[in-house]
Amino acid sequence: MDYEALATELRTLRETVAGVTDTVLAGVDGIPIFADAAAGVDPANVSALAAADLGVARQAVEVIGHGALSQTVVFSSGGYMAVYAVGRTALMVVLGDKGLNLGRLLHEAQPVIARISSILTAQPPTAAKARRRTQTTS
Repeated sequence: MDYEALATELRTLRETVAGVTDTVLAGVDGIPIFADAAAGVDPANVSALAAADLGVARQAVEVIGHGALSQTVVFSSGGYMAVYAVGRTALMVVLGDKGLNLGRLLHEAQPVIARISSILTAQPPTAAKARRRTQTTS
């Protein structure tokens, strides 16, 4: 997995959208994959909570029949937690302070999610070469 590419995507989102303070990428099982977060933010706790949030939201969407879930946003007196589905296997958590520009986040997050999804599903070059060699010699 290209962790540097993941770091670039998360860092760019934080730097592009006013009010974004931390980002975490996790599996839907709640296990962190990568975090661009301050020392006071525990990626394991954030990932677990976000996975639970996403799971409940997905169930709600299925019950009401409004298509596929794309995101949830938790509003609090101190800021926001937005959780985005990255395909069916991962999620992206964006934490923000009171100044978070939610409209900008909604706009900027979609291409980031698409790129992260591509990074997560990309096969290592050596595996792709080995498979090509096997296919051509068969």
